[in-house]
Amino acid sequence: MIIVVAALVEVLTGLTLMTFPNAFVRLVYGADATGVVITLGRMTGCGLLALGVACWPERGARVSLPALRGLLTYNVLFIGLFTYLAISRVPAGLFFWPALALHVVLTILLVRVWMNVRV
Repeated sequence: MIIVVAALVEVLTGLTLMTFPNAFVRLVYGADATGVVITLGRMTGCGLLALGVACWPERGARVSLPALRGLLTYNVLFIGLFTYLAISRVPAGLFFWPALALHVVLTILLVRVWMNVRV
C-alpha cells in the first residue's frame, strides 16, 4: 500500500511540475521560475512521472524490490537535498516544509516495508 502512495505522490508531483512549473517552484521554493528553470522543472516532472509509473505495483503483486529500492533511494536523496537547502537557508515557499515532512514519513514507511521484506 505504501508503494502505491509513494508512487502516486511522484506521479502527481511530476504532472504538476510538467503543467505548472512556475507555480510549483513558487510554492516549494518561494521564488519565480524563469527561462531554463521552467524547462528543467518540466524535465524533472517527466522524470518523477516516469519514476511513479515504473514503481506502480501490478494488481495483486507482492512487494517489488526494484520499486521499493527506487522509491526509497529517491526519498532519501530528497531528504538529503532539502535538509541541505534548509541548513543553507535557501528561501522556502509555503510547501517546502510539508514536502520535506511528507518525504520523511514516506521514507520511514518504506524502510519498514524494506525491513519486513528483507527478513
